[in-house]
Amino acid sequence: MKPALQFRLHQQLTLTPQLQQAIRLLQLSQLELEAELRQIAESNPLLEFAEESDDVEPADGEEADTDYTERTSAAAGTENDNSNDDTSEWADGGGTAESPIDFSSSSLGSKNSSTATRGDGDFEPQNAAPETLQQHLLWQLNMASFNPRQHVIATVLIDAMNADGYLTEGLEILLTALPDGFKASVEELDTVRRRLQGFDPAGVGSLDLRDCLRVQLEQFAPDTPHRELALRIVDTELELLARNDSARLARRLRVTEDDVISAAVLIRSLDPRPGAALDATPVEYVAPDAYALRDGTRWRVSLNADCQPKLGLNQHYCGLIARARGEDASWMRGQLQEARWLIKSLESRAETLLKVAEVIVRRQSAFLDYGPEAMHPLVLREVAEEVGMHESTISRVTTRKYLHTPRGTFELKYFFSSGVSTEDGGSASATAIQAMLRKLIDAEDTRKPLSDQAIAEELHRKGIQVARRTVAKYREGLRIPSSSERQRVN
Repeated sequence: MKPALQFRLHQQLTLTPQLQQAIRLLQLSQLELEAELRQIAESNPLLEFAEESDDVEPADGEEADTDYTERTSAAAGTENDNSNDDTSEWADGGGTAESPIDFSSSSLGSKNSSTATRGDGDFEPQNAAPETLQQHLLWQLNMASFNPRQHVIATVLIDAMNADGYLTEGLEILLTALPDGFKASVEELDTVRRRLQGFDPAGVGSLDLRDCLRVQLEQFAPDTPHRELALRIVDTELELLARNDSARLARRLRVTEDDVISAAVLIRSLDPRPGAALDATPVEYVAPDAYALRDGTRWRVSLNADCQPKLGLNQHYCGLIARARGEDASWMRGQLQEARWLIKSLESRAETLLKVAEVIVRRQSAFLDYGPEAMHPLVLREVAEEVGMHESTISRVTTRKYLHTPRGTFELKYFFSSGVSTEDGGSASATAIQAMLRKLIDAEDTRKPLSDQAIAEELHRKGIQVARRTVAKYREGLRIPSSSERQRVN
């Protein structure tokens, strides 16, 4: 082979620092964006938030920034009046998976740790962190008469409880969590565990639902009406109780049906999740990034002005650049350029968010008019083609960005779903099918609940071609129990 020179022409995309910054800002949520910008502003004296000083000027001239401000502030007027609307459709909460029993109320294990009365001169924070389940139990442990060895075991058991107050790992596994050199048996752990079950809230430290309910029943006085029958039901017939089959329960236990009903009422007054009353998980509130409101016969989208960072250039430091010399001048010019890039990236982020939200609202206007059953199939590629961007950009801009509608506040990703074929050659979205599935189950006869196959056949009659296993997947995604668990015998 002989040495030779060759020329090759190819294209290559280079991610400049400015492009990398724009991509990063695009995928941040509103709270993350606020924190990121404040961190950047602390290191760049030419950047300043509008609420910190009135001595701020736009990066690219008054006229351009004013135009942008007017567009993004449209949501600050009438739309903000809707910020307190009911958003109950935002998420479909589910219950516990341990049992399908309908516990309509809880009379045990309740504790309000935030009702202490404070005087006018008290400087204690009004929003102090709530007491956790572990803290509440450790306080009781320190007040109880446990010997040092039992105290060590109890501390390990309390630390292992989940948010509901259960020990789901099993006592054998918890033996390995004891301190090095500390030897104990499963029986010894179980003895300490049973003492913890008498702590407040009653039933914490239980191994399963049956154990939890039994402990709470045992705390009732022996002469409590139907207490003994309730204990028998919990010990041997909890599955029949879940199906509300009082007639069969009466035959098996050889008692009257009225006695069974009374015992069931007593059981349903218990708390199946005793630790949940002290759940210290903070409530997270979502501020919408955009609003969708009807304007006559069409839906309009506007950005939430409160979620758009008011960032600008500080005129005082900009004026110092002309008088600076040497390295100081070079450094300040670099900071000015970075500040302008950042402000332009923020404007681009807002414009991209608005474009994507407008496409989503236009494509899903039927959902806004009629509800989830009217949701159309929509994928990232369709939105990307309409706005002239890459699918990855659409994915970033729809993650942790929220749209407020008259039907609630939803993450933009909620409006995307795959399609299922229909008999007329069209398609129905997975979200719409889930809504139909829930509607069918809500209207079913609880004595003969619909099986997954029956639901699939009913959807077939509506023109939607869906398999039984797909129905099962959607049902499980909605946290709806199987037909045998939903059965109720009146």
